[in-house]
Amino acid sequence: MNGSTNAPHRPELEKAIQEIVDSGFAGVQLRVNDERGEWVGSAGVRELGETAKPPTNGHFRIGSTTKTFTAALVLRLVAEGVIGLDDPVAGHLPEFGLDRRITVRMLLQHTSGVFNFTGEYYEDGTVVPGIVWSGREWVEDRFKTYRPEELVRLALSKPSRFEPGTDWSYSNTNYVLARLLIEKVTGRSLAEEMQRLILGPLGLSGTVVPDSDPEIPEPHAHAYYRYEEDGEEKTVDVTRQNPSWISTGGDMISTTQDLHTFISALMGGKLLPAPLLAEMCEPHPKLGYGLGVFVQDAGPDGGKVITHNGGIAGSAALMYSTPDGAKTLTASLTYVDDAAMSLAEAFQKATQRLVNEVFGPGC
Repeated sequence: MNGSTNAPHRPELEKAIQEIVDSGFAGVQLRVNDERGEWVGSAGVRELGETAKPPTNGHFRIGSTTKTFTAALVLRLVAEGVIGLDDPVAGHLPEFGLDRRITVRMLLQHTSGVFNFTGEYYEDGTVVPGIVWSGREWVEDRFKTYRPEELVRLALSKPSRFEPGTDWSYSNTNYVLARLLIEKVTGRSLAEEMQRLILGPLGLSGTVVPDSDPEIPEPHAHAYYRYEEDGEEKTVDVTRQNPSWISTGGDMISTTQDLHTFISALMGGKLLPAPLLAEMCEPHPKLGYGLGVFVQDAGPDGGKVITHNGGIAGSAALMYSTPDGAKTLTASLTYVDDAAMSLAEAFQKATQRLVNEVFGPGC
């Protein structure tokens, strides 16, 4: 199970990833970098019906962990003086008629109030749907291409959730606007700028900005989706899918190695000047979101972790780091997804168990 020849023996990590598989997940890849060195392992299967384990450095869709890459890219442009954190977004993207009070910072921190194009869920139980991203309809249409402008226009056709800057609510639309902003102020595609400022400098050769490309590089484990049709349960391999429906809200592909290199370099001050990194990690009082990262308590001893996990149709990414980048946990989980999110509770428990194991007291 241990994929690293000179890594320390970590039976507690082997046990933790096996327990994740036992709780219903198809496969897990885990990488831990800490004072004991690097530990890499995997458990479960690469593909349903097979016996081979997931590759220990396979590619996977990282879902909303994409937001941390996007925020870091925007902040690099702020450091270059190309854009200001408190610039009104409408000044750069006048074609959308955005509220002029919405700033670049509000996009990155989810305080713009702009409707989430994947749907809004209100405290009273009201749901205002957005685009189709689950169920049989999504499965059958999973190679459809959406353009980012289309997603933004859909969101702006719905009522805002609150006045800009007055509250916090997670909205994928903020990060699609951030993509359009990057492309407008640089005159280059998001993929080109990501390569120039993040992927190239850090040597992240396993990380992909796919736009509408449905492919995922080998090696990789498989992701699945389950739905009911005429009373019969169908399970479909959705490893290949066009991720343009989520765009910069969660479309990127990476590896546990690249996620480790990225978050360690970011927190270690290798990508951003110290004042901008401090702003990135300054949490909003509601749920502790900074600029593209969550700032969370690691345990009762008061330590903090910087994190952003993600999930997209049968694939999930975990990315955690201490604030100095010295200790990291990066992982991929593959599973059979469904509209009921039946593994959501198991996912939360598994994640908490791993975080406690790596960052908890006595670690």
